[in-house]
Amino acid sequence: MRPSNMPTNCKHHSLGAPIFARKGAVAAFGWVVLAAGAAWAQGPKVTPSGMEVPRYVSLKYGEVNARVGPDEAHRLLWIYKVKGLPVQVVAETREWRRICDPEGNLAWVHKRTIDGRRTAMRVQATPLPLRAQPKAGARVTAYLAGRATANLDRCERGWCKLKAGGESGWAPQGEVWGAAPQVQCKD
Repeated sequence: MRPSNMPTNCKHHSLGAPIFARKGAVAAFGWVVLAAGAAWAQGPKVTPSGMEVPRYVSLKYGEVNARVGPDEAHRLLWIYKVKGLPVQVVAETREWRRICDPEGNLAWVHKRTIDGRRTAMRVQATPLPLRAQPKAGARVTAYLAGRATANLDRCERGWCKLKAGGESGWAPQGEVWGAAPQVQCKD
């Protein structure tokens, strides 16, 4: 079942397909919940990859399997259908990453299916003005469509520089998903 607020058709750097298609009910094992909860309570920490969690990455492919646990033997929850979707790594094993997506869902994906490039998403349905400078009164240079993704160049002083479709501009950090430093999903 697809959540009601998922896009069904968008164009140009928007989500061209639903973020995921569910397969069965969502379930979690107690050890996964406990391990992730402990990681969140401690703040950023070094993991098997040598990188801190939480951290943002993006999906590398147009189809990525999301699983209940960190192994292909675990049940498939859904399939992400958006290349470049921003996700937040909240826990990991040597081969698997537990991610939080813009809809607040948690799942395990294989490390080969994620990319270190940062992207951000306008989760609201309304377009977001991108400005020439990181300030509210600056000239609008472009618009990021609602439910669309863009490359995230950097964030500073509450503003993020986004790039999509040959255009770039600044947006308030709180207007896009994939820029907040805190953990985005909680069990």
